[in-house]
Amino acid sequence: MNTNMEATEPGLDPSESLKLISDTISKTKENLKDHSFCFMLWGWLIAIASFSFYILHSFTSFKYYFLPFPILVGIGIPITIAHYLRSENSSQTFLGYFLKRMWIVLAISFILAVLTSIINHQQPFTYTVLIGGIGTLVSGLVLKFRPLIIGGILFLLAFVVCNFIQGEYRPLIQGIAVVFGYLIPGYLLKNSKA
Repeated sequence: MNTNMEATEPGLDPSESLKLISDTISKTKENLKDHSFCFMLWGWLIAIASFSFYILHSFTSFKYYFLPFPILVGIGIPITIAHYLRSENSSQTFLGYFLKRMWIVLAISFILAVLTSIINHQQPFTYTVLIGGIGTLVSGLVLKFRPLIIGGILFLLAFVVCNFIQGEYRPLIQGIAVVFGYLIPGYLLKNSKA
């Protein structure tokens, strides 16, 4: 009876199998490119905020030199949420599911690191660089995308540097780390043929 059921099940001919494999690979490639959006968005936002913070704090007497961060983060959060809500309708790979959940946990970690630092009257840059490095390196490793791996390593090196320099230079180091860790790899990922 089992063999009779197997005989009646429709099978794929070789051309249909090849098309199914090709479509799956194409969808996976597109999903990888989709991850570039947040690296580019947050790369621009955090780089601008970091460099603005450094310039306003170091070269002006502006009392609210920290404002670029809450303003730009406040812009980035709803854009990111809208982006992910739009992508919920498309099919999602396990890899995409994992990366989305990992970055949600890291976003919570960013918020906690910033709030804890503010409460303790410290700059959060050392911790945010470390958290960004962990997320970028893990993303690069699971996507098997070398520019993100290198970007994650550069973030971790920036974390080490932040521990040995004066606080006033930490936002500058973070801005540089974000350019090389998020922005450049994000654009390379968007334009990759992988």
